[in-house]
Amino acid sequence: MFKKDNLPFGILLGLLTPVVGFFLYYLLVFLPRRIGLGEFMDVLLSNRQMLPKVISICLVLNGVVFYLYTQKRRDITAKGIFLVTMLYAITILLLKLIHG
Repeated sequence: MFKKDNLPFGILLGLLTPVVGFFLYYLLVFLPRRIGLGEFMDVLLSNRQMLPKVISICLVLNGVVFYLYTQKRRDITAKGIFLVTMLYAITILLLKLIHG
């Protein structure tokens, strides 16, 4: 499955990897403080300045996956990952502009 080299697979990886990064961030940073997932989501939604920061942290994992796929010469899949990463980056910029 991970040996595929096509654009839709790269887009799917690019969309799902930050979600995994989000849950890893929650598990490593907020769960040890005994903050539940629902409470964490409430904090994110009420503190609009925190949302772009958390999304940026989650995108680090996309960079790792992008690097791995470029090293394996799966360039078409890497293009899909890069495309979605740029869409996330635009979203982060828009959130920063809207919420200061």
